[in-house]
Amino acid sequence: MNSPRVPISTYRLQLNKHFTFQDAARIMPYLHDLGISDCYTSPYLQSAPGSLHGYDVVDPTRLNSEIGSPDDYQTFVDALSQRGMGHILDIVPNHMKIEGPWNTWWQDVLENGPSSAFADFFDINWFPVKRELVNKVLLPILGDQYGLVLERGEIKLHYQDGLFFFAYYDHHLPIDPRTFAHILNFRMEELTAQHDPTQPDIQELQSIHSAVSNLPDRNNPHPNHTAERSREREVIKRRLTTLMDDSKLVADFLQENLRIFNGTPDNPRSFDPLDALLNAQAYRLASWRVASEEINYRRFFDINELAAIRVEEPEVFQHTHEFIFSLIKSGAVSGLRIDHVDGLYDPRKYLQQWQEWAQTELGLSADDHGRALYIVVEKILGKGETLSDDWPTFGTTGYEFLGLLNNLFIDSSHKRDLDTIYARFAKNNAHFEDLVYQCKKLIMSSSMASELNTLGHQLNILSEKHRQSRDYTLNSLTHALREIIACFPVYRTYVTPDPSEPITDRDRAYIRLAVIQAKRKNPATNSLVFDFIQELLLKNPSGNPYLPWSEVHPFVLKFQQTTSPVTAKGVEDTACYQYNRLVSLNEVGGEPSVVGTPLSAFHERMRERQSHWPASLSATSTHDTKRSEDVRARIHVLSEIPKEWKACVTRWHRINKKKKIHIDGQEVPSRNEEYLLYQTLVGAWPFTQLSSPDYQDFCQRMEQYMRKALKEGKVHSSWINPNDAYEDAVCAFVRHILDPMQSALFLGDFIPFQEKIARYGMYNALTQLTLKITAPGVPDFYQGTEIWDFSLVDPDNRRPVDYAHRQQLLNHLVSEEQHNTEGFFSDMLAHYTDGRIKLYLTRCLLHFRRQYPALFQQGDYQPLETLGEKRHHLCAFQRTWEGHTIMVIVPRFLHQVIPNPEHPALGDTAWGDAIVVLPENSAGRPYRNVLTQETVQTRHIDQHNTLPAASIFHHLPIAMMEQLP
Repeated sequence: MNSPRVPISTYRLQLNKHFTFQDAARIMPYLHDLGISDCYTSPYLQSAPGSLHGYDVVDPTRLNSEIGSPDDYQTFVDALSQRGMGHILDIVPNHMKIEGPWNTWWQDVLENGPSSAFADFFDINWFPVKRELVNKVLLPILGDQYGLVLERGEIKLHYQDGLFFFAYYDHHLPIDPRTFAHILNFRMEELTAQHDPTQPDIQELQSIHSAVSNLPDRNNPHPNHTAERSREREVIKRRLTTLMDDSKLVADFLQENLRIFNGTPDNPRSFDPLDALLNAQAYRLASWRVASEEINYRRFFDINELAAIRVEEPEVFQHTHEFIFSLIKSGAVSGLRIDHVDGLYDPRKYLQQWQEWAQTELGLSADDHGRALYIVVEKILGKGETLSDDWPTFGTTGYEFLGLLNNLFIDSSHKRDLDTIYARFAKNNAHFEDLVYQCKKLIMSSSMASELNTLGHQLNILSEKHRQSRDYTLNSLTHALREIIACFPVYRTYVTPDPSEPITDRDRAYIRLAVIQAKRKNPATNSLVFDFIQELLLKNPSGNPYLPWSEVHPFVLKFQQTTSPVTAKGVEDTACYQYNRLVSLNEVGGEPSVVGTPLSAFHERMRERQSHWPASLSATSTHDTKRSEDVRARIHVLSEIPKEWKACVTRWHRINKKKKIHIDGQEVPSRNEEYLLYQTLVGAWPFTQLSSPDYQDFCQRMEQYMRKALKEGKVHSSWINPNDAYEDAVCAFVRHILDPMQSALFLGDFIPFQEKIARYGMYNALTQLTLKITAPGVPDFYQGTEIWDFSLVDPDNRRPVDYAHRQQLLNHLVSEEQHNTEGFFSDMLAHYTDGRIKLYLTRCLLHFRRQYPALFQQGDYQPLETLGEKRHHLCAFQRTWEGHTIMVIVPRFLHQVIPNPEHPALGDTAWGDAIVVLPENSAGRPYRNVLTQETVQTRHIDQHNTLPAASIFHHLPIAMMEQLP
């Protein structure tokens, strides 16, 4: 039996038509030289045309043809194999793209309704509250109200290759073959009156009409009926094709029918036949605005075009994963990233299915946690939450590591100052927790109202089953649900449908906490309603015979699948764009309310990580982060200098006030949005002076970012109701303050301050990088971030990466290092803006990690004490495995160490008497700095074996010391 391959390091690539399998294969030599062990890619199964991210899969049974052919894919796989590199594939088990004609499974559902072979593949409620939608799917694809769209002639009936279908712009909608009768029999009396009805082609047309009329009804899902519908449909299709090709009489007749069905825009009644035909289908067309309240299929968050699939069903699991199975069996794929695991019905069971498959089909041996295949999950952990130990996964994609690392660079001693500055400047006194509560309620009343309505009606049915709960009204139950979800402290709980499996103590605590808080916020609401819901969510511990678990668990599991997207949309995509106190903390999986992490807490979390999740990914930038690691590293610095920051933003506001526009009595942008903009500029401003085209590109990026931030914040604009005038005014403000001709005063004040922040941010970024590679976990690199990257949220962070430039830089570094060029390190520091120093650090540390994988994967983690006046500015720890020891020392809060950032954070001038205290067993043994190859002797000071910070940071402000024999 073989053991799973655990990556030493990963590098994330975004594959699409602009960066293909061939492109990926070409950079594998570069990634290997960089020190990467495993290539980690975005999804590459067949997506909708033009997809730039791969999360909109339309066919999971084949490769995305826009990314490359099977031969191209094999070239990519061979490039990995030749270098002994593994491959982590991002997969999307929760949903599929349904917009357009490309998803044949969904098209089959639209054609055949409940009798479709794929009806159970999608999470569709065939018996929703709205009676008109029974056995139908609501399709909210229209740009306006149905009647208006219909009578403008925007929905067209077409014929092609034996089938009729509707077209609405890019949407092609199939027609139930049984309803072909509407078209075939239309004006039949007129046809037989004008022509001999005994003609073979007319008789054939009537025969086809009889055949379609006798097809089994689509609302009968019995397998025999389904098979007969499918078989006879193909026969009818062939017959109609032949008839249309051979008979001009019938072809002209049916084409005229199509013309009549398609109506005349000036005559509303002329659309009655088309309306009747549309109403006879297994779907109901509606305005996109209807989706938030009436949609009856589960979506990915609130995106109508992404329909959830029921991967918990064995047949669906097999069909949707069969191609991925083949990739793993062939050795092309060595591990998986599971996207949006909280969207699944039963995440633990899903992971168990994967691990059981790997043991059975691959012959892999499972460890004590049931893990045979390397799998990590995209899971956002709430405050104080840890990943469930009973999940057979190697960990998460690393958001919790990113959040912890973020706070290591935030000076918590200035929290009150940061609060005050933000409250006074932005006129915003809101607490983040209160804002989250309000934002989650906003999501449930707008974009996800349909999900809440469905839950409310499920709950109402349950309440009617017992005399003690039947008086709870639908409104009171729905209100209580909304309040409990708004108060939920984590993304979701994990109660299973198994009646014998008890609810965990942790989930029990989360549910009770949410109910307690909901009661406190709603003293006028009958508390018994909250208690009733709590009893259900807690698996009905009182054992009510009127509410057996078999009837309750569908509600509970649907509740769990609802709290997660509500939280994600409420927190990440709303509150984090409204609360701008220090935006570097507003990150996926972050806690903006938490300001700073004590070193002791960081070390403790790292020890726990090494103990429980040593193979979890350690991410600092991802395709989902709102700001790149280097942007955040700069903004963190503001926490060290709140007074200077306050003076700057106050001055900038005064300088730029006249550039604002007034709309309906409002100053645009608002002060809160202005505060966000200034922080964004501080973080994203390029290192070097740009050419005119590059500068224009930067300004456009800032405008695009602000437009997205406004829509996500949902205060003055939104995706559902965009306020173009407001967004245009904000963008005009951005253009004006960035125009050198109009804003010389502002830019003359802003740029020197930003350059200073950028220098301190450089140190933060290098520390962050070092900790990612050397602390417990698998370091993950997002494409291009091995040198400076100042990208913002997608799509900004999906711009093409210049790998030729990076390869050139790497070749230059390797040449300089090999020739031991004089001034190598001082030159990299002096010219840090070119990115060489970050690239050098990345390569050097990754190569060492690859040389000694067990040291980092299994080695003990031990915090080290620091002494001296600058001791609080050092983070130091030791990794040990089978006698091999390294010590990592990195700086933070350097504004107090080097008040003038022009002076490097090196030597005695910066570090004075600061020392790192070594363990007792290190006495007399020297250390080699892996980064600079210097040997440093220990010193005995105050009964301690120590290493002076001044000696450690002689050439570089980062150190990894290897203990020599």
